[in-house]
Amino acid sequence: MTFLVLSSCTKSGDKQKAKVAEAAAKQFPQQTDSVYVVQFTKRDPEYKKHLDLMKLFYRERQYRFAWFKDGALVPQAHKLVEVISKAHQEGLNPNDYAKKDLKAMFQKLETAKNDSTRHKLQEELDVTLTASYFNYASDFYKGTVDPRSLDNIEWEVKRNKIKLHKALQTILKERDSRYPYYEFEALHPGYIRLREALKQYRQAKQQGGWPKIENVQKPLKPGDSSQVVLALRARILGKNAPGSTSPVYDERLAAEVKNFQIRHGLKPDGVVGGETLKKMNVPVEERIDQIIINMERWRWVPKRFEDKYVLINIPEYMMHVMEKEKEIMSMKVVVGKEMNATPVFSDKLEYIVFYPYWNITPQILTEEIAPSQAQNPNYLAQNDMEVVKDLGNDKVEVLPTSSVDWYSVNEESKIRVRQRPGKKNPLGFVKFIFPNEHNVYLHDTPSDHLFNQTERGFSHGCIRIEKPFEFAQYLLKEQKQWNSSAINAAMHGGQEKYVNLTAKVPVYIVYFTAWVDANGAVHFRDDIYNHDRDLEMAYFR
Repeated sequence: MTFLVLSSCTKSGDKQKAKVAEAAAKQFPQQTDSVYVVQFTKRDPEYKKHLDLMKLFYRERQYRFAWFKDGALVPQAHKLVEVISKAHQEGLNPNDYAKKDLKAMFQKLETAKNDSTRHKLQEELDVTLTASYFNYASDFYKGTVDPRSLDNIEWEVKRNKIKLHKALQTILKERDSRYPYYEFEALHPGYIRLREALKQYRQAKQQGGWPKIENVQKPLKPGDSSQVVLALRARILGKNAPGSTSPVYDERLAAEVKNFQIRHGLKPDGVVGGETLKKMNVPVEERIDQIIINMERWRWVPKRFEDKYVLINIPEYMMHVMEKEKEIMSMKVVVGKEMNATPVFSDKLEYIVFYPYWNITPQILTEEIAPSQAQNPNYLAQNDMEVVKDLGNDKVEVLPTSSVDWYSVNEESKIRVRQRPGKKNPLGFVKFIFPNEHNVYLHDTPSDHLFNQTERGFSHGCIRIEKPFEFAQYLLKEQKQWNSSAINAAMHGGQEKYVNLTAKVPVYIVYFTAWVDANGAVHFRDDIYNHDRDLEMAYFR
């Protein structure tokens, strides 16, 4: 009975407070003004960065308080404090967003002696909560690093265009949205899965990380017996795994090693040595940082992908064809070698070229073709290449190679060299074009053996794909005249042919070195272009 009485008193007290708050709200207008918003925001450098958002948000609501209803704080205010306190779960630093002690401000408001004081505290708290949200949400939804503001951060993918003042309206239940802003939640499953991986790897760190495998005299193979197997077993299966005292490299351990190799982009042969050993000995702290910066990259992608798109992940050496966020096709790719790095950007695939010429880029012409022709006057002829002059209306004139001073050719020279279609052409029998300033596209290749390599950085920057015929079938499936027979005939028809797509297909060329697949397996890849290194320097300062 005593509990019931206390509960009743508490409820009665809450009702009384609500009545007092409502009465005060009627006496004092529940709003601020532009002067207060601007002056408050400018006082703190972190808030000042979001001044335009602050002005836009309050102007659209005629400066009415956002975080109060009938004079009382809305529940979302307390939720924001909780979210900020857990920012470390997102790979963010809670101290970056705790510019004001919001809990202390809540308490001060509770104990306000008169309505005038209470109104001033409400105004300060409302604007503080809004500024705190923009400060946190800007990093959480758009990234702490602006990839376009730093020259060494390679990322030209279509911008994330989240309107944070609209997101805040959703949180406050003033508008509807298809996105889970009202839950303060992330937008992409790929990010959410990485966040769970971050939690797991931090737990591993708290437990001391994983043991380093040392004193490996020669590569370990399944069936071997060695004391090193004890360390291997502890690294892969855990310190207290069954058979932890056995020095035999048995089938169960070999299966887990192969799984590790798959998750790290290695040949799954079960042999522990070389790259496999190197990756096993990467400290857990490095993997944690790698997960965090790849979470950051997820904040840079558009808030929603199109219903149909192509995603190429450079460090993975893979292309994924997606429809409504489900993978319907995937294939291996060859990307640019480090000195000819494939750029990170997005565009739209517009047309296909069957039996294509290879138009040599000015850089390749200057650095490779011209010196070779200068040394060997038959070089172009031996490689089915020709010098051409554009005449307009897709017409060209073939010029004699002797008309060019090959020793003086540079990237500014107004000559064009192309390689005729055929078996020697590095583009193979089809290329897929999404016009862009980088002159990068997808194409077939006569060098199919390269797809057997685990590391496939061999090109000049363009992307060679493993299954060009199947990809052409997919892109043209809505264009009925382009059945399998027609596509095959065009690929080997002896004449260059352009085919426009009825609908453009977005292409995203991205750079993720850590991700979690649909089965929950965490994958890591090498930082082949040193983009991780540059991002870590900016992110962790």
